[in-house]
Amino acid sequence: MLSDDVGVIQHALENVPNRKTGYCTDDVSRAFIVALEHLRLAPGDKLSQRLAGTYLAFLQHAQLDDGRFHNFMDYDRQWLDEIGTHDSCGRAIWALGYGAANAPSRTWRRVCTTLLDRTLPSLDSLEYIRSRAYAVLGFAQAQTALKDAKYVDALDSLAGELFTAYSANASADWQWFEEGMTYDNARLPEALIRAGQALARPRYAQTGLAALAFYEGVTVEGGVFVPIGNEGWYPRGGPRARYEQQPLEACAMVDAQLAAFDFTGDAGHVATAELALEWYYGKNSRGVVMANGGGCYDGLGEDAINPNMGAESTLALLSAGFTMAARRARVLRAVR
Repeated sequence: MLSDDVGVIQHALENVPNRKTGYCTDDVSRAFIVALEHLRLAPGDKLSQRLAGTYLAFLQHAQLDDGRFHNFMDYDRQWLDEIGTHDSCGRAIWALGYGAANAPSRTWRRVCTTLLDRTLPSLDSLEYIRSRAYAVLGFAQAQTALKDAKYVDALDSLAGELFTAYSANASADWQWFEEGMTYDNARLPEALIRAGQALARPRYAQTGLAALAFYEGVTVEGGVFVPIGNEGWYPRGGPRARYEQQPLEACAMVDAQLAAFDFTGDAGHVATAELALEWYYGKNSRGVVMANGGGCYDGLGEDAINPNMGAESTLALLSAGFTMAARRARVLRAVR
């Protein structure tokens, strides 16, 4: 088991936690959301309650006085950085916004809100498009639940930067935010769709939908989700990498498609979300089952898999599965 009384170990040797790699705020943020997702499915689950409390305590410990976060901690509980990466700060904001909206107890929601509010002065430090997208996802959750003007301002500012990036780079044959596709790609359109819905700004949501449709056209081949591989990514005008596919891409696609469904009501988006989930279970470009005993292999290569099952990969599998299970349950309740 990757989790302990501190947080979640970053990496594994096959399915054995690699303690030498310590912990990171990136993965604890992911884990906090996953634990809360499971609690929405199983409210009385004691293990998920304990883990969620551990992860929230880690995030509180990681936060700096200026609202940003440490990222890396060694196994001896010593911080290894002065300030974490932009992505880790964005992911922490996402986790706190999710917790402010969805944590099962009022005390946890209050703690998440307090920590989230402390991040507001630091938002200008998020220089990269993905770190901004992660923060958008957190503030969209918080604003939808809490209806607070300060979240409107933060969300509109961050989503506006995503919108500007898209406007600066998109053309008829390249409807994207950057001059290439790299990692966690579907989070970019998802963030604009969620922001558009939370703020009632149709132009944000419509732009996100256009980008998601373009991304789907690039990555869905013959009914199979083929995410951009990290062996070269996909530069504009160049060849797209097909291998070293990462599990976080399928999870991002699930969430983005469900965001699109929530905004449009088009059931085709749910079907594509299901297709992305199936990537873990063998409906991928090599026909290899990536899920294994509750964990997930770290990468799909052209000739082999990466047999290690680290936190990022395993949490992506769990998040995608819990999200789809919750959506199916909602559909069944609606039918009944």
